Amino acid sequence: MHAYFLDFANLLLRWLHVIAAVAWIGESIYFVMLDNGLRKPKAAEDREKGVFGEMWAVHGGGFYHNQKYATAPEKLPEDLHWSFWKAYTTWLTGFGLFVLLYMSNPSFYLVNPQSDWAWAANMSGWQANVVALLFLLGGWVVYNELCKRISPNMTRDGILSVAVAVMMVVVSYLSTHIFSGRAAFLLTGAVMATAMSANVFFWIIPGQRRMVKAMKAGDEPNPIDGKRGKQRSVHNTYFTLPVVLLMVSNHYSFIYSQELAWLMMVLLIFAGAVIRQYFVLMHAGSKQPGYLVAGAVLILATIWVGAPSAEPEEESEAVASMDATGKDEIMPLVETHCIQCHAQEPTHPGFSAPPAGYAFDEWENVLSHKDTIQQVVGSGYMPLGNTTGMTDEERNVIAAWEE
Repeated sequence: MHAYFLDFANLLLRWLHVIAAVAWIGESIYFVMLDNGLRKPKAAEDREKGVFGEMWAVHGGGFYHNQKYATAPEKLPEDLHWSFWKAYTTWLTGFGLFVLLYMSNPSFYLVNPQSDWAWAANMSGWQANVVALLFLLGGWVVYNELCKRISPNMTRDGILSVAVAVMMVVVSYLSTHIFSGRAAFLLTGAVMATAMSANVFFWIIPGQRRMVKAMKAGDEPNPIDGKRGKQRSVHNTYFTLPVVLLMVSNHYSFIYSQELAWLMMVLLIFAGAVIRQYFVLMHAGSKQPGYLVAGAVLILATIWVGAPSAEPEEESEAVASMDATGKDEIMPLVETHCIQCHAQEPTHPGFSAPPAGYAFDEWENVLSHKDTIQQVVGSGYMPLGNTTGMTDEERNVIAAWEE
């Protein structure tokens, strides 16, 4: 019953997380589209009032007329709309899920026993939790310092973009060498998501509050607050597609169980960013399909990097001596290392149902998932944290399975 209620809490929290994320991302994308789609106001009266740009749109059977002021209107309405709780709710529920699923069982989900770095492979559970939290905090600190030091007045944003891209390469490399595959992709996405929410909390909303306060006091708002808010908002929109992809990647073991998983992650992050660039420019009235082509090329490069090798691996003596590998050799290994979790009724206390729906109680189910089993076992990703102590010889037996 404990595992059942834990799964139900996971479901409800994930549901809220997705709802908040959809609302936040949708609103963010809409305002970027609106900002880039503005045109100079035609009415002289609007220009005199300080209207910077306007957009006419039709949706849902009605017509809309949006206007943006260069600094601020003469008078603010009482019902001014603010956009921040969607961002905060998305991060809080996402962090809650991370605590519930990963930090509650770090030895199982976070520790990477196959890491080339001995200290990472030998971390205890509490150490893995501390490193994961420092990873999130460090990502925000480094990103924020890059923004403040490279382009404090928003005059060197091009150089800043390159610096942030390099940072994400480093984050991807470190995450896949410190944490287990699925956790590495999730934490890299969480670094970007944390930066997005922190941008709203520390820069965008405080700047807007200072602008509103100045207006109510009859003072001229500081234009740097608007420029800085725009800078961080633009960063958020380029983070959006990569973050969404990394958050759904935990369903696809062929991505995070690769030897070059960090490179695949980098290519997918850049693909999402350049695809987003196409739509940003399109809303500004400039269609440049070269960005879509670049995104497609990066995705194809990702597929090529992760493609399984056609070269046969050298067989171990145990595998070479076998006439054939089938049910008699494979099923005992599955029963020893897999079905504690992957069974119709798991015996592992952390599961009330088989993860991802993979139940290997019956040989027919094992056969139908042969390729997946060979991939995740051969890469060392499964069993998670190698809590069952699977040996290299046993992994070789799985790799040589031909039936």
